[in-house]
Amino acid sequence: MIALRILAFLLGLALTASTLYSAIATFVVPRNATGTLTRAVFLFVRKLFLLGLRDVQDYKRSDRVMAFYAPVSLVALVPVWAAFIVAGYTLMFWAVGGISWFRAFRDAGSSLLTLGFEPLNGLFETALGFSAATIGLMIAALLISYLPSIYGAFSRREAAVTLLEVRAGSPPSAVEMLQRFNRIHGLGRLSDQWQAWEAWFADIHESHTSLAALVFYRSPEPDHSWVTAAGAVLDTASLTLAAVDIPNDAQAALCIRAGYLALRDIAGLFNFEHNPNPHYPDDPISVTRAEFDGALEQLSAAGVPLKADHEQAWLDFAGWRVNYDQALLALCSVTMAPVAPWSSDRAPAYRAPRLFPSRGSS
Repeated sequence: MIALRILAFLLGLALTASTLYSAIATFVVPRNATGTLTRAVFLFVRKLFLLGLRDVQDYKRSDRVMAFYAPVSLVALVPVWAAFIVAGYTLMFWAVGGISWFRAFRDAGSSLLTLGFEPLNGLFETALGFSAATIGLMIAALLISYLPSIYGAFSRREAAVTLLEVRAGSPPSAVEMLQRFNRIHGLGRLSDQWQAWEAWFADIHESHTSLAALVFYRSPEPDHSWVTAAGAVLDTASLTLAAVDIPNDAQAALCIRAGYLALRDIAGLFNFEHNPNPHYPDDPISVTRAEFDGALEQLSAAGVPLKADHEQAWLDFAGWRVNYDQALLALCSVTMAPVAPWSSDRAPAYRAPRLFPSRGSS
């Protein structure tokens, strides 16, 4: 019997510790350290949402429903963590108190939720009660402090996405962005955009890998998406470097590099596997040569100066695009992004990521 109680105590301690690790990894650790329990909750809630939308064809209705997905998943984490911690403390109270399972459950729940309706007797039971109450308060405090951080990062992200509509249309398009700058601002002003979006990519790189729930927070407008905005900016920079006949701007290349590094690492949260050094044509891209030539025809008709060698322009564009093509499409898929040219319009159907990443996954 003593051996059984020791085993129960160790099992309860392990269950409580692993749950606490999940909470700390989700809310505190400033990097992608999301535990299996947090991932399981997000996947389970996602399946429930998709089940409810299985017969819905209207995108705006789906968008309204999916806007609740990330907040509901975050809120669901708290009772799930509480349930696992109560289960762990039930085992520990039963092990040290020599009491019934029901009494152990009441002691665990009363202590974790600081209800205080069940008196504790003995040094070990009292110590367990204090530790459970501390953990309960810690989880509540972590969630409260987490929300301002996530909404601050969300606001910074969406401000740039909203401003992009003025410059690139809705849905955002690289061709539209170049046409508008050529017509209104002058192509020489594009360098300011590359600097601003390089900083934006650095911001989402840090925030979306450490606060992973941000990936699923949808824009206030149903036709806006941080993913399609990122794709439009990267395609604009790639087209500019490859095909537009203006002085070469190194800032555009820096913007592209910041962008593809951010998208790859964010997509890596969902076990996205990729070649870290892709090269065209060994690694294909989803944009076809016909689509590229069509874009050049539109730009030429709008008076945008283009380089004469379209063959070299295509090779240069593909050489830039290959760096972010697969990560962009993967994120369009997992976020169910609205239709936009050269991104979500060719993204594969959503597939739930694996709960346990395979060895070697990003």
